[in-house]
Amino acid sequence: MASVDKFEDHCWNDVIPADDMKLYAPYARETFVGPDVAFLAIDLYNAVYRGGPGRPVDLDQQYPNSCGVFAHRAIEPTKKLFAAVRRAGLQVFYCTQETRPNNRPKGAVSTRRSMKMPADDVDNYGIYHEFAPQPEDVIITKQRASIFQGTPFLSHLNLLGIRSLIICGESTSGCVRASSVDAYSNGFHVSLVEECIYDRAELTHKVNLFDLHHKYCDVMHLDEVVAHLDRLATERLAPAAE
Repeated sequence: MASVDKFEDHCWNDVIPADDMKLYAPYARETFVGPDVAFLAIDLYNAVYRGGPGRPVDLDQQYPNSCGVFAHRAIEPTKKLFAAVRRAGLQVFYCTQETRPNNRPKGAVSTRRSMKMPADDVDNYGIYHEFAPQPEDVIITKQRASIFQGTPFLSHLNLLGIRSLIICGESTSGCVRASSVDAYSNGFHVSLVEECIYDRAELTHKVNLFDLHHKYCDVMHLDEVVAHLDRLATERLAPAAE
């Protein structure tokens, strides 16, 4: 849990004007990981890592969905988060794009971007090898930005008695934002792990994370979330030690 005085201790402080900070001040509160929590990894697919840790603008012509350096600098923090999630025994959900043939009508896409991914690489939407799903994990395929739209995700959460989500992945302004707002609108407490979320443009990332934090979600630092998960892991193992 982070106290009210730490509410703005995040990456956006160098881009949000003082007047805007004042306007958003009424949203300040303690932040925390909610109860009965599951873990959601949004769109950690191969395409966003293509081309290595370069600038997305330089990679865009050859790798139109690459997040470049922003994706690659999030790898190690996200691996630490996954390790803590698995120690705590949380249910893990992934989502990625639906790629089956004949799966949607023309125009049913996540965003209105005109450039599409190269058709000759069928593995673009496979989960990146650093975050390989385990047999007990669930992979949801989607056609829109939000994991909640047209998928069984909500019914899975209800079945498991989930009330809260920890979220990582990309992009902050797209699928993370859409999924987080839908989660909040469906009554879930949402914790976004700052170091494990990214976008193709840093300003877009910071502004969207700022707005999500104030209106819908608790943006938390990796060390805060890992500490919470390690407490859950200790509680999980406690009966076995008695």
